[in-house]
Amino acid sequence: MLNLERLRTLDALARYGSVSGAAEALHVTTSAVSQQMGKLEREAGQRLLAKNGRGVRLTDAGRLLSEHAARILSQVELAQSDLEAHRGQVVGELRLSAFPTAARGLFPTALATLRAEHPALRLRSSELEPESGVAGVVRGDLDLAVVLDWYNKPMAVPDGLVKAPLLDDPADVALPVGHRLAGRDEVDLGEFAEDEWITWGDGEFCHEWLIFTLRSRGIEPIVGHRAAETHTQLALVAAGLGVCIAPLLGRQPVPPGVVTVPFKQRVRRHVYAVWRADADRRPSIRAAVQALRAAAAIIG
Repeated sequence: MLNLERLRTLDALARYGSVSGAAEALHVTTSAVSQQMGKLEREAGQRLLAKNGRGVRLTDAGRLLSEHAARILSQVELAQSDLEAHRGQVVGELRLSAFPTAARGLFPTALATLRAEHPALRLRSSELEPESGVAGVVRGDLDLAVVLDWYNKPMAVPDGLVKAPLLDDPADVALPVGHRLAGRDEVDLGEFAEDEWITWGDGEFCHEWLIFTLRSRGIEPIVGHRAAETHTQLALVAAGLGVCIAPLLGRQPVPPGVVTVPFKQRVRRHVYAVWRADADRRPSIRAAVQALRAAAAIIG
């Protein structure tokens, strides 16, 4: 009899291509991955891994079994979803993530609503950047993630995931009160060619969007400071250290010394929830999306 958790280990190896990658995805040690694979090989009666330089690769038998493992794990998820749907109750555990401003702007209201309306549902939330949230849903660490993309830079969503829009989040530019454009009703992005930008960490989706957008306007961005949190960025703006993009979601309160001005060409983030298609019938997923949409409606 093939062990389900060992099949999950094989599936992670096939997805991530290395023992270390599988271990990171499963939150276990590399030694634990190797031990599970050794036991699975004994169960299967065949070699599933072969050495490949300093790493390993799947054998033909390993690839064949990994394809079955992916289908088996999907069917297990579907069975759990169908059982929950058959019972018709919002129960069990729901693991969610959101990028920082959504965690601040949506989660307090949405999760409080879920707790009040469905006391038998155990909620586990975390703050993750969009790419990490999507990866967590794909590998089964999360049931639902709140993620984003920008009006001019969509984020690819892997096959097998469902997404539902929550809100379009307008973004302004945040300026020190003494900035030359602080008194304007609206501004153009091209007017900031000489300004120093306060942005997100290198490689983060929002940082890459800002660099992409500025360069598409022929502006080579001047990045002076980086901060993951919107409120940290706004504090740096208040100190006169630069300008930053300030989406509406999660930005209140704006500190003294900062003004926000809309762009002539409206800048928006698209915020949506993603989950696995094989969990689509779970009442807890549907309840969470409903609560998130209600929280988003309050923001406008």
